[in-house]
Amino acid sequence: MASIALAAIRVAVNPYSSIFTNNNNFRSISYITSISSSSSYYYYSPPRQHIRMAHAIAKATLGLTHPALIDHPKISFAAKETDLLQWKGDILAVGVTEKDMTKDKNSKFQNPILEKLDSKLGGLLSEVSVEEDFAGKTGQSTVIRVSDLGPKRVSLIGLGKPTGPSTSGFRAFGELVASAAKASQANNVAVALASVEGLTLEQKLATASAIAKGTLLGTHEDNRFKSESKKPSLKSVDFFGLGSGPELEKKLKYAEDVCSGVILGKELTNAPANVLTPQVLAEEAEKVAAAYSDVFTAKILDTEQCKELKMGSYLGVAAASANPPKFIHLCYKPPSGPVKTKLAIVGKGLTFDSGGYNIKTGPGCSIELMKFDMGGSAAVLGAAKALGQIKPSGVEVHFIVAACENMISGTGMRPGDILTASNGKTIEVNNTDAEGRLTLADALVYACNQGVDKIVDLATLTGACVVALGPSIAGIFTPNDELSKEVVAASEVAGEKLWRLPMEESYWESMKSGVADMVNTGGRQGGSITAALFLKQFVDEKVQWLHIDMAGPVWNDKKKAATGFAIPTLVEWVQSNSSSK
Repeated sequence: MASIALAAIRVAVNPYSSIFTNNNNFRSISYITSISSSSSYYYYSPPRQHIRMAHAIAKATLGLTHPALIDHPKISFAAKETDLLQWKGDILAVGVTEKDMTKDKNSKFQNPILEKLDSKLGGLLSEVSVEEDFAGKTGQSTVIRVSDLGPKRVSLIGLGKPTGPSTSGFRAFGELVASAAKASQANNVAVALASVEGLTLEQKLATASAIAKGTLLGTHEDNRFKSESKKPSLKSVDFFGLGSGPELEKKLKYAEDVCSGVILGKELTNAPANVLTPQVLAEEAEKVAAAYSDVFTAKILDTEQCKELKMGSYLGVAAASANPPKFIHLCYKPPSGPVKTKLAIVGKGLTFDSGGYNIKTGPGCSIELMKFDMGGSAAVLGAAKALGQIKPSGVEVHFIVAACENMISGTGMRPGDILTASNGKTIEVNNTDAEGRLTLADALVYACNQGVDKIVDLATLTGACVVALGPSIAGIFTPNDELSKEVVAASEVAGEKLWRLPMEESYWESMKSGVADMVNTGGRQGGSITAALFLKQFVDEKVQWLHIDMAGPVWNDKKKAATGFAIPTLVEWVQSNSSSK
């Protein structure tokens, strides 16, 4: 029998009970060593005398960093039906199209609202638009300080072509409203469109909701790790001409619920790996379940429990880290009524990805940003939080994350190792940096075992998808046309961009191994497609399944922060499958 060498002892200590609260009480999680065999990973508890040495090797803290408590923006939204020019406050923000900015031969606005406003300002609006070359193009904005009028400032914000901006366009409008409020330290803002003719009531409500989302998210700043920060000043937003009554209130409440989930997702992704460990991510999941305990239950599986479920693929990735893996399972059940559809949302949860022995090196490897490799799990938990507030009926949802780190140590998986997943399939690891799909493999098997009808998984999976679609569009892969239509429709309502890519079965040839059932990567060509084909091997054929590769839109390079991508789409998708839609 081949001899097995005892690997170095490793210890995991988590100094933080939550990424949102300060906690100086250090709490030891577990002491584990790993031994590798030729086919899977097993775990050995060290003799008691080794524990002290292990504790000496491990660091109880990294950087002494504790996130500060930050109040999330609380903005009240209301509908106003008074004369727009009689409104009193800090900023009157008017959305204008390029057509709205056209003038007659006397240099007067043809749009009645702009003409009335310009007349009140003695032609100042017209002058400024010429001087600043403001033409109502998308993303343009101008702010004028005024006197002898209800508002202290008037801001024109460009909406682009008169065909009408999309949901994302109105959300961007809301973000510009938030920027204007920040710049002038405004407490209250009024929002109106220069042209609302032709909009149905439903379109008006959707527009108000999108603007509210943009304003809320534009106001939020993640300053938890800065020594000094300013609190947002904006307190209220009044809507003119975009509906009123219970219908608008319901839409705006929905927008607030979704934004609370997006903010959670952004903050989870922004948190550095020395703060957000797999253990802390599991604790954040438990906090969501506790906050909405009327509809949520939580189950967190440790290493031994994952071993009992034969999750060799997932445990192989986790084996090198001092921070032990945590398998997260939240289950949403409606507060009343029968369940007609069972869904699963599975997110990649690599709280840090070094690449393993195939370490990330060279320009563009972005190793310093690999805290965002758990962006898929952040989307899962963000959607869970939003849905805990919305409480859709008729649908059961399983939120699943196989959380761990991909690190380098003597206990870690090596190129050439063979892992055995929980469905019995074997995987030859030809690249340790293709680790996300290894964790998702066991997570997908687990999801199928919950008896669900449909699965959507989300992962910052491949650089190839970023090369193909750029930083703003996520790729989707599925063998099911109906599920593709469902998710794309949800993304359009949410204002997020998805693009379906082919699952070319002939590419599977590059994924075959000479010594196992498959390898874990097929090389550079068609890398996002072969990754999707790999995941397909772990999904029951009776279950509808769709994979979202969100490696591009998870992060905003300009803002140097997470986007919270996919959370609005996931919420809309669950809603579309519920009986409350």
